[in-house]
Amino acid sequence: MLDPAPSTDQTRIRHEVPVMFYDTDCAAVVHNIAYLRFIEAARTLLAGQLGMSLAEMARSQQYPVVVRTEIDYKRPAVLGDTLVVDGWLERVEKIRFWCAFTIKRQGDDATVLIRCRQMLALVQMPAGKPIRLPDEWQTRFGHLRDGNPSEEDALARMHGGQVLG
Repeated sequence: MLDPAPSTDQTRIRHEVPVMFYDTDCAAVVHNIAYLRFIEAARTLLAGQLGMSLAEMARSQQYPVVVRTEIDYKRPAVLGDTLVVDGWLERVEKIRFWCAFTIKRQGDDATVLIRCRQMLALVQMPAGKPIRLPDEWQTRFGHLRDGNPSEEDALARMHGGQVLG
């Protein structure tokens, strides 16, 4: 399921993904590269919430490009698991921005399997040149300019001020 969970926080996304046979190795453990595909789906959904839908990117020829990925593989997922991918806008700068992600097993909100951060830059095509983030971002997401909100703070915003778990 790639539909985002209902949320009033436009800086967060949540989706569930079933682990399929092709995501795993011969021991039924999820391949490290499969996690990046799960994160890619979450980042695409998050971009849409931030005003960068696929249709808008095609129209404007402005695309968020991954510049850096940091990922920690904490625990393995296995064939048959349903994973919950949470993603959020973590930090906004003038030209680049950071998104963060966690992957957990459905029904186990306490155990983080994967932590990931990605730095992105907005690039104007076809020239391939980085451009400043829209002024609107500085207004809408100014609270993310100078610091990194904790995952707990982001989860609290997503669930109306209460941390679930």
